Amino acid sequence: MWQLAWWWILVFFPVPWLVRIWTSTDLLDGDAALRVPAPREFENLTGRHTLRDLSSWRLGLLWLLWALVLVAAARPQFVGEAVAMPMSGRDLLMAVDLSGSMEEQDFQLAGQWVDRLTATKAVAQEFIERRLGDRIGLILFGRETYLQIPLTFDRPTVQTLLDEAVIGLAGQETSIGDAIGLAIRTLSDAGVEENRRVLILLTDGANTAGAVEPLKAAQLAAERGMVIYTIGIGADALTVRSLFGVRQINPSADLDEDVLREIAVLTGGAYFRARDISELEQIYFVLDQLEPAASDEEGFRPTEELFFWPLGTAALCALLWLVFGVLRARGYSTPFLMSQMTGERHG
Repeated sequence: MWQLAWWWILVFFPVPWLVRIWTSTDLLDGDAALRVPAPREFENLTGRHTLRDLSSWRLGLLWLLWALVLVAAARPQFVGEAVAMPMSGRDLLMAVDLSGSMEEQDFQLAGQWVDRLTATKAVAQEFIERRLGDRIGLILFGRETYLQIPLTFDRPTVQTLLDEAVIGLAGQETSIGDAIGLAIRTLSDAGVEENRRVLILLTDGANTAGAVEPLKAAQLAAERGMVIYTIGIGADALTVRSLFGVRQINPSADLDEDVLREIAVLTGGAYFRARDISELEQIYFVLDQLEPAASDEEGFRPTEELFFWPLGTAALCALLWLVFGVLRARGYSTPFLMSQMTGERHG
């Protein structure tokens, strides 16, 4: 829609007219060279356009110029549709375990048994989709640790690269400490403020590789203002068939919950246990509450300033006013016509 940001400026429009009324006529006409009671008689004698024609044009241009200047000063704008903008955002890293144990098929997804990584991808992608306004990065770790994608607002790309991750890509072992260390370095290099550094670390095992101990890395993360949420993934019990009949096993026997819980405590985060898809989904919903995505309650309307249109038109009117002034000075004025008539009579 169109609007005037400073519409109250238009109240000054009648100022020239008020000045004309309140100012003494003698002051306005004091510099007149010759007063003629009826200029139309001279127009009829000469047949030329005199001061009356040009003065009316000049007066009209002055009023138009004044109106255009006021409109330009009132700041005409075109305001577009409202665009929601996040009030605040998070810089969030996700560290996903790709070690060999993630092949364990102890999760059910849509009635089918799937491995832990497939279940993680299905739930994590929905979580990423909801992080509107946040920058998200992805770390993949096994024996080695990789920054798969740095912090970015491009959530579809993060989802794509997570979906393309495969078990064993980073080795068969687990280096939790190195993953935390890489997260610290990534967030520090990105210049992220300390109160906005968040890491979500998902693993199904214990630290079996890497150069950094997980708790030492967690202490360093706490000193750097990073909050770490740890997720232990894997079922507690799984029924399997063998030559000796049906028996139950604990597929998460290698999960080091004590270390994961301590990492979360040291950094002010929280530890979660995901034994099935529903628990994993609930964990990500809880994370949405603990680390809320950017709010889109506030927004802005794109505004285009248009003052230059009336201002440019006013400049054109000023130029025409000067042209009429030059024409008046060169023979189209009443004083000039009167001098011509006086000379002819003397002759």
